[in-house]
Amino acid sequence: MASVVDLGATPPCESFLAAEQLDGPEPAYPLHLRVCTDCWLAQLPPLITPEETFSEYAYFSSYSTSWVEHARRFVADAVRRLDLGADAFVVEVASNDGYLLRHVVDRGIRCLGIEPSVNVGAAARDAGVPTLTRFLDPDTGTAVRAEHGPADLVVANNVYAHIPDVVGFTRGLRALVADDGWVSIEVQHLLTLIEENQYDTIYHEHFQYYTVASAIRALASGGLSLVDVELLPTHGGSIRLWARPAEAAGEPSGRVAEVLDREKAAGLQEMSGYTEFSARVAKVRRDLLRFLIEAAERGETVVGYGAPGKGNTLLNHCGIRPDLLAYTVDRNPYKHGRFTPGTRIPILPPERIAADRPDYVLVLPWNLRAELAEQLSFVHDWGGRLVFPIPELSVVEVKA
Repeated sequence: MASVVDLGATPPCESFLAAEQLDGPEPAYPLHLRVCTDCWLAQLPPLITPEETFSEYAYFSSYSTSWVEHARRFVADAVRRLDLGADAFVVEVASNDGYLLRHVVDRGIRCLGIEPSVNVGAAARDAGVPTLTRFLDPDTGTAVRAEHGPADLVVANNVYAHIPDVVGFTRGLRALVADDGWVSIEVQHLLTLIEENQYDTIYHEHFQYYTVASAIRALASGGLSLVDVELLPTHGGSIRLWARPAEAAGEPSGRVAEVLDREKAAGLQEMSGYTEFSARVAKVRRDLLRFLIEAAERGETVVGYGAPGKGNTLLNHCGIRPDLLAYTVDRNPYKHGRFTPGTRIPILPPERIAADRPDYVLVLPWNLRAELAEQLSFVHDWGGRLVFPIPELSVVEVKA
């Protein structure tokens, strides 16, 4: 294993604090990304368990308008691509609050969500999406198949990096899917993470960071073969992996070879592709801190927008506290009145920004730049500006 970047020690990124917890201890764990020089899978050691993170979860996908629309388009495209009719069966693993499967329900297609978080799974059921509260492993996959039949499509979006036991999880996917079925996985692409300096997407619940090359090996461990790949803009740059049971897969598409060539050209199958990343991460920290300190010295106010997990990696790595960022806001009411882990920055309702009229709004979910620039267009009314920290510091005027 070789070091890629060491971000120090931070609390788990979704462990938001209630007010009564502020005087108590707060555990922190090393956040040190390394890469295996054999298979070139970048990974964190499993210092926390999925049960600690996901039994109750603060992230509800439906609060992102663009993410719900992304899911709607995916369902429409998958139905067309795979010719899914009324007799089809779709399973989503880590189905969250039903943001994706509700589009399957709307089409009259039988479906099931498998979601480990009790609170978000309950929200999905309330929205009419059948949901099983379980973690996926081979036994769960086998039990679901026995009760409901094999799935024509298994969806695993933004979960493949969250699993310490990749082999067991992949075997669970294989247990769910029909022998001639399809598995669709979306996961952040290590290529864009490195190229675009997206280090704030490194956090404890992300155990792996995939290239297509390393994903092929991971899928094979559970009896699945990659047949196609799509490059997506989501999360700053993701890959959508289309896989099938090995016996039904056939030859991979030309797009698979094209992305593998790009990864090899970027040096991601040797150490040359990783050596400069740590220095570029350090520059993000210096630039953001310099901006916040200089704004404070000028008497200007800076508040945050959003309280995503990635924001907590950034805030903790930079050592930002309420003296530099008075508060942040979030659309998710679950987070209101809580505080960011480690940095203890208050999280308030979004309406607070218009009431306080700050000079700058630091946008923590920078990957939703277009969506949030539109949502925050009212900041123009008093001459406020938006600040995007990644891939490099950018201070922009808002268009009315």
